[in-house]
Amino acid sequence: MRADLLLDAVEGLDEALAAVDGFDAVLVWGLLRPRPAQAGGLSGLADALAGTPLASRVAEAAEKTSAGGGDEGHFVALAAARTALLGSVHDALVARVDEVTGRPVADPWAAAPDSGEERAGNLLVAARGWLCDLARTGWQGIDHELVGGAAPVVSAMLPDPALRRLATLLDGFAAELAACCPGASLDRVPVRRWADLWARALLLTLPGAASGPAVREVGGRLLPLGVDVQEHATAVQAQVHAVFEPADGGVPRLVRASVSAPKPDTVVGAGLWQVLRPHMSLLAAVGEGRAVDIDAMPLTAEGDLLWDDARARAGEPADVFTSARVALPAAAAFDVSPLDRHPVRIAVPVLVEGYGVEGYGAEGDGAEGYGVEGDGVEDARDVAGGVVLDVAGCRLRVDTDRVPAAGPLTPQAVASSGACLGLLRWDAGEFLLQPLAVERTVRKKPVAVHAGAWAGGTSDKAGARAEKAATDAVVVLRERAGKLLRK
Repeated sequence: MRADLLLDAVEGLDEALAAVDGFDAVLVWGLLRPRPAQAGGLSGLADALAGTPLASRVAEAAEKTSAGGGDEGHFVALAAARTALLGSVHDALVARVDEVTGRPVADPWAAAPDSGEERAGNLLVAARGWLCDLARTGWQGIDHELVGGAAPVVSAMLPDPALRRLATLLDGFAAELAACCPGASLDRVPVRRWADLWARALLLTLPGAASGPAVREVGGRLLPLGVDVQEHATAVQAQVHAVFEPADGGVPRLVRASVSAPKPDTVVGAGLWQVLRPHMSLLAAVGEGRAVDIDAMPLTAEGDLLWDDARARAGEPADVFTSARVALPAAAAFDVSPLDRHPVRIAVPVLVEGYGVEGYGAEGDGAEGYGVEGDGVEDARDVAGGVVLDVAGCRLRVDTDRVPAAGPLTPQAVASSGACLGLLRWDAGEFLLQPLAVERTVRKKPVAVHAGAWAGGTSDKAGARAEKAATDAVVVLRERAGKLLRK
């Protein structure tokens, strides 16, 4: 791993992000009558697309919108320009990651994408109209009446599986906006996030934009690497990252398998696994440290397994760090669809070894023995600060905020480790490492600690205690739900 390349500047990156930031600032006050000071954000976006196939349409859209005459077509062009710029940033960063890891680049799938069945065009038009009204008003001008306009559109979309992706996005976006109404009273606006959601939703209203990627059935061996848990108040998702070794001897691939489930906001920590386990047997294999043999499992052209328990069975024991050292370096990634090319989507499995640790636990930092027994810190999640790995003289910050409370892995364990398997991400202008598992030396023996160690159940004291508390909460909630349904 060439960690030094992570610190080198990426040509054109700052300019592209500056153009995106300029446009995002215009959305704060709205596109109906942009202020003279904000017109530069529109022209800057157009200038950044000069010489591309979108150049003329974006230039026209920027000019018309600056004069207060922008319509839906112009707003779509601006959203497309913004998405294209962030896509170029994504591609440049992924190219840099490929240099860092030295992994092979496999040929893209030749299969054509699913064309999808076009229907309910009136609902797409209604959704587009609501999003354009938001853009005209701006984040500072939103109110409950405007935001509430999404509700009937979402309700009409949800029954249609082809529109559910967009409906879910609109529903979540509207909920965030409603929680911040009125916009005029906002002290801080999540400018980049809301612009991301707006642009993505607007492009998904175009015919064919929501079509799924190509899918084929595959067979072979799956070597799990780790679990990324993404939790919200009323939903949770576990995404298993793995190396797929095709049965036909083809190039190994980096793949993902995800499972999501709704949950009450009182189910947290280890209780999340009880909500997820019934929907995916792969979680048990992850917890037990086993490979999984799959047969005729649907796999998309973007590397997502459409999991079906009937097409999978537990295989031989497979140590995660052995898989990371032997199979991971030869695994190639799948291409990403144009609409999904965004820096926030970058999550590349990497193994980092032979590093030093800065921050808590480093000599002279004022935190004696962070990550060492007897330091008085029971759980490093409660300690302010962060962990930084010194990899061959290069500083790589660990994103400890992403370490889930649903497993035994803690920032404390990361700080006392000698090897870390994680997801390389990019955020706020730098590469970060999200740990999935670490290897520590305990009594001169390597001991692995996994974020997903409790996914299939656990017998260790801490895990069993957390599981019991979660079980009691889930049982009570089920009893109450049953009583309500019987009334």
